Amino acid sequence: MADLQSPIFTSEDKARAALEAVRWPNGPVCPHCGGTDRQAKVEGKKHRPGLHYCNHCKATYTATVGTVFERSKVPLAKWWLAAHLMGSSKKGFSAHQLHRVLGVTYKTAWFMAHRLRAAMAELDPPPLGGKGKVVEADETFIGKPGDVFVNGRGWVQMRGTTTKRKVISLVERGGRARSFHVENLDADTIRKTLGANVVLDSRLHTDEAHHYRVPGRAFAKHERVNHSEREYARGDVTTNTVEGFFSIFKRGMKGVYHHCSEAHLQRYLTEFDFRYSNRSALGVEDAERCRKIIEGIAGKRLTYRRTGRGRKVA
Repeated sequence: MADLQSPIFTSEDKARAALEAVRWPNGPVCPHCGGTDRQAKVEGKKHRPGLHYCNHCKATYTATVGTVFERSKVPLAKWWLAAHLMGSSKKGFSAHQLHRVLGVTYKTAWFMAHRLRAAMAELDPPPLGGKGKVVEADETFIGKPGDVFVNGRGWVQMRGTTTKRKVISLVERGGRARSFHVENLDADTIRKTLGANVVLDSRLHTDEAHHYRVPGRAFAKHERVNHSEREYARGDVTTNTVEGFFSIFKRGMKGVYHHCSEAHLQRYLTEFDFRYSNRSALGVEDAERCRKIIEGIAGKRLTYRRTGRGRKVA
């Protein structure tokens, strides 16, 4: 873990300089007109730190304009620290813990966490797999079974997964993960999910679930393990990798976040996908993972209203 006394976590000037270095590695770029030349830094005590002026469109801007940090009153040093804490915590970092560590309100910490999850999302991710590569696919269920009213018994908890939230995860063996919150687990949903995210030259490994049978025919090879017969591996055919991913995800959701509404489930999936796809085994350590989060803030805008929690505050 990186040193929490690093200057970017304690000094606003260092944090701003680090943000500008990530966003503008070749010098300031106007977010309004895209100009790269004739950009001037505005100096003086009357102007806020980090302000730049574009001599093309005559607009002023800072490194946060056009990012999830735009219009935030939270110091940049705290944003860097929040990105580091969320990026380096394998099972997540709750908003309650974030508000205690950063010294901000819980509401602010909750909103910061969702903005950072937006930064973790890839805008145009490349497909998983490829010739000779294995992609494992599996589904899991999140939440508790719903309650139904039974005459003479009152409210009774349903068994099974009917009312649980459904998640499909695709994991490239030795590579990245991609997860989706879906309404239905049927062959059509599986076909669309696999077709949009996995190269057809890949080997597809699944369990014996019937909804993988027809979509699996499109791939170079579709191999299955029969869990109902206690078969968990046959040579290199297994779904143990994707099930390991589910293990991390569920430990985080139960032990760190405890509760997640259906409206926000996809954002949490994106967070766990990001950390898994940028893990130490792939050569990405904490400092680089934090930097990747900050690199992802550009071109995204998330207001408080759009998170589904109250009025627009961004």
